[in-house]
Amino acid sequence: MSSSEWARSAVSAFDRMVNVEGGFRSRPGQRLMAEKVAETFAAAQLGKLEEDEEPQRAIAVIQAGTGVGKSLAYAVPAIAMALERGTRVLISTATVALQEQLVNKDLPALAQQMDQPFKYALAKGRGRYVCKLKLERLASVAQGEVTDGGEPIDDDFFPEEAAQARQSQRSPQENAARLQFYTSMADALTTRGWDGDRDSLDTPPEPEVWSPVAAEGSSCTGKHCPVFGSCTYYEKRKDLVQAQVLVANHDLLLSTLGARLLPELDNCLLILDEAHHLPGTALSQFACEMNLSQLTWIDKLASRAQRVGALVEVSEIADIPRHSAQLRQHLQDCARLLMDEYGEGMRQQLQSGGRGPARVRLPRGELPPALVEPLAQAAHHASAFLDVLQAISKALRSQMRDRPDEAKRLSTLYAQVGSLAPRLEAVHDTTQLLLQDAPQGSVPAAKWFTLDVVGDFVAIKAYASPVIPGSTLRHHLWSQVRGAVLTSATLTSGGQFDFFLRESGLYNDPAVSTLEVASPFNYAEQGSLVVTETQADPRTPQQFTSEMVDALLEDLAQVQSGGLVLFTSREQMRLAVDALPTAMRQHVLVQNTLPRSQLLHQHRERVAAGLPSIIFGMQSFGEGLDLPGALCESLFITKLPFAPPDDPVDEARAEWLKNSGRDPFSEIVVPATAIRLAQWVGRAIRTEVDQAHVYCYDKRLVRTGYGQRLLASLPPFTLHRRMANT
Repeated sequence: MSSSEWARSAVSAFDRMVNVEGGFRSRPGQRLMAEKVAETFAAAQLGKLEEDEEPQRAIAVIQAGTGVGKSLAYAVPAIAMALERGTRVLISTATVALQEQLVNKDLPALAQQMDQPFKYALAKGRGRYVCKLKLERLASVAQGEVTDGGEPIDDDFFPEEAAQARQSQRSPQENAARLQFYTSMADALTTRGWDGDRDSLDTPPEPEVWSPVAAEGSSCTGKHCPVFGSCTYYEKRKDLVQAQVLVANHDLLLSTLGARLLPELDNCLLILDEAHHLPGTALSQFACEMNLSQLTWIDKLASRAQRVGALVEVSEIADIPRHSAQLRQHLQDCARLLMDEYGEGMRQQLQSGGRGPARVRLPRGELPPALVEPLAQAAHHASAFLDVLQAISKALRSQMRDRPDEAKRLSTLYAQVGSLAPRLEAVHDTTQLLLQDAPQGSVPAAKWFTLDVVGDFVAIKAYASPVIPGSTLRHHLWSQVRGAVLTSATLTSGGQFDFFLRESGLYNDPAVSTLEVASPFNYAEQGSLVVTETQADPRTPQQFTSEMVDALLEDLAQVQSGGLVLFTSREQMRLAVDALPTAMRQHVLVQNTLPRSQLLHQHRERVAAGLPSIIFGMQSFGEGLDLPGALCESLFITKLPFAPPDDPVDEARAEWLKNSGRDPFSEIVVPATAIRLAQWVGRAIRTEVDQAHVYCYDKRLVRTGYGQRLLASLPPFTLHRRMANT
């Protein structure tokens, strides 16, 4: 079939779906989006090409307003075309809520209604699944057993920080309870009462509890493992191989590039929903860090590597003592030099009582000259040490293949070395990025160090991160992709796609086209935006928060059903909670006082019973939260949601822009805030029949030039202005 025939066939599949009796319904703009999706994927040239042939790429960036029904608009034509072309669809999201909606609701309905059958599966990272080998060994501690080598099993896989926490905070009773928890997990796994997925536990454990039994690539021997035949992770991978439609998240997509867990990006149809999160996810994914003060893991890794390497006769282990000793020495030198250079200032930050660790960022990403040599030496010895570990890994796998009767013992040895290898990789990656000098005219990496004190332990850490997400995505992601659709309700800023295109690495890409599909809602009739203008300047937190809280409480007293209050800081939310009158407290649900699912369940129950119910939340409640109808008839935004001013990556980027004669506030801060504010406001009207009022207490929205830019990015509510306390 030609590309135009593929596109027509995919749109026809969409038309049949929305016309199914008792099935889906067409919405204004939805078919327009479906046509764009079909046209884009039909134009993409997938799979192997002739030598020196340039592939035909096609990427659509689609803003689909709330109520368009974008999941149906992209899923049906994409799935129909993938089945026609013999390829697969990969849908990536930013939030668990959307993943659950797709896997538990949308895709099952489509699988029942579409002409051609298809299978779908949810892809998760390896760390979401239990490692049965680790769990067996930790569960056996309850019976007082030890490893084959005579070492206590309890010590094998716990990270150093967790071990310190155990020593300083956990009682013998708590240790016993944790070991009993592992035993109960092992029993549930054996009796099939649990499938090995962390998310399917009745109460998912805290990271410190889960980490020692989580599957991880560095300690996994794959098909050589004695429990490979019943491995939860590899069983789930079979589902992925058989599925024509895979659902993943942006983190997994970026972290597994080239790892063959997900479909090859040059031979699948890629959909990025909640695409406004992609740039931020990219920065997080390609940032790195290392601990410069807690280094006992180096000696432990060296000891294990030497012992295991000797058993499998790896000659390179003779170099381990030198590399490990030099690595530790040079990292200690870095820590000492950092404290000499910045210690006094960071100690003063800690003594001033600020939240979190003290931090110092390197202006222009320039390292102090004294740090260059020890960092370079640390990078060298980390690289050489990794080469030795690679040789040991290769030898172990070879012996597992040749001696299957020894698989369990050899897999255990592999895991003992592999469990600490990621720390060595982190040192290697971080030192390399710290040492990286930006070419003339390009953007330097953000580089910073932190100091924190927890009990008797001092933590000095080093960090490095790319600053421009677009260049990172262009290099790592878009160089592989042939056909993609990026969509969200908030991709434009001030009516333009330029900011998002730059952030996502797609600006001036000839393969990219854009489409804006308006929401079908009549915002002017369905709701209003009320801006309360305080006397205090929002940039003076103490005075503003006091006045804002007074105005907020007056408005909250009028709420008769569901309300949502979005705060920009924990301190702001705490002050509002403290100011609540006694009678109002019973109607307020505060984020983090209950698990999110329980809090939302209580909210729905109260509103259904005809009672007022008001949620106090922060950024995570500002998007991905669907509260239609009476569940959110009143939305309160306490302050414009600018990003925290002290983020080191944002600081580094702003510094570079200023040095280049550009304005970071206008170029970066305002467009990013416009997208975030549009997400927050989007919690208010969720269906064609909703009625809601949005209240904002930040006068900058109507009194400043950039406020007008923010307003232009919001739905066209009827606007009302009022003075506080009037």
